Amino acid sequence: MPVDTRPALRTRLHRWGSTETTAGALLLIAAAAALVWANSPWRGAYAALSDAVVGPAALHLDLTVAHWAADGLLAIFFFVVGVELKHELVAGSLRRPQQAAVPVLAAVGGMALPAVVFAVTVTLLGDPAAQGGWAIPTATDIAFALGVLAIFGRGLPVALRVFLLTLAVVDDLLAIGVIAVFYTDTISWPALAASLGAVAVFGLVARTRYARWWLLLPIAAVAWGFMHASGVHATIAGVLLGLTVAARPIHGETESRVHRYEHLVRPISALVALPVFALFAAGVNLVDGDGVAAIFTEPVLPAVVGGLLIGKIAGVLGVTALVTRVTPLRLPDAIGLRDLLPVGFLTGIGFTVSLLIAELSYTDATHGDAATLGVLLGTVLAAVLAAATLQWDAHQARQADMNDDGEPDHDHREIGGVDDPG
Repeated sequence: MPVDTRPALRTRLHRWGSTETTAGALLLIAAAAALVWANSPWRGAYAALSDAVVGPAALHLDLTVAHWAADGLLAIFFFVVGVELKHELVAGSLRRPQQAAVPVLAAVGGMALPAVVFAVTVTLLGDPAAQGGWAIPTATDIAFALGVLAIFGRGLPVALRVFLLTLAVVDDLLAIGVIAVFYTDTISWPALAASLGAVAVFGLVARTRYARWWLLLPIAAVAWGFMHASGVHATIAGVLLGLTVAARPIHGETESRVHRYEHLVRPISALVALPVFALFAAGVNLVDGDGVAAIFTEPVLPAVVGGLLIGKIAGVLGVTALVTRVTPLRLPDAIGLRDLLPVGFLTGIGFTVSLLIAELSYTDATHGDAATLGVLLGTVLAAVLAAATLQWDAHQARQADMNDDGEPDHDHREIGGVDDPG
């Protein structure tokens, strides 16, 4: 009698889709495919597919395929961000303010300095009208950054991963606030109220014994639809929905629902939502019009690259060095200031959220293409430099008290070791 191998195959696919390395690799492949397709002899088909309108006009959802990828599919990614945030706030690294203080302040510095670098660069290079893109280099791509750390950070303290995760989660939370506040032109308050009402209903249902996907999915769709109609970027609905999920076990369950929902949704985000978004967001046409030369002369491009590289490093390292020297706050056990050099480069991997903000910042193709190419170049450079500095750091001798708190380090778990939880 033949054995049905489909459950095992689904399990393997699910496990593969849940890893950080898979998410990062698929993002790179999708972005590379977009660039090749957008500049190939078939670039007309790429543009036609991106601009094809799909959806019911009666509900004001007659959007282009590219908009569906950015507004719709990306909400799945932001839902995963939302449940991660909820876990960190309730049961994770953000529940103890003293422990979370240094990475939180590093995240603030890692957002402020890139914005300053961007604003100064476009002004000095003679394009002050491009200031609207100041937030593009402020974001960090959690999946991509953790993927690079998982591959190249073996042998480093596992506390470094927790530090990066905390920093990146706060970074994303701040980026979500920036999108909601600075990239919303007009707000329909009745639609926003209806969306928040649907989010509240979702939260109530998600906490009952009878929470099922076929109940939750329609409610989530209603929340997303009204958020889109309100004028606030629709992906915000994904974050809010994630934040309503219970972060501790309820109804006698052994596992929290944030873990369960993240386990279910993360592969969909990694295997479908993020690659499809990258496919339609990263397709910069370098062939038609004025071509490569024109894009590379746009001040926006070096401003984005400089923000992701110089701004992130200066913000993360500078704020952390200042805080740990003038206040009683210290880095977590087993982490030293030198470990934050690769972390700074890892936070320069903007990609997903940076590409989204680039789309929201500019309506003209000239600035938009330059910003998109800047995100891609900055991300690749940051990833390469992060990989190199992680390898360098892993081969350096470690002191008994790396964080200079006056006590020997106790957490000797290493990334890639048997006790590595991530």
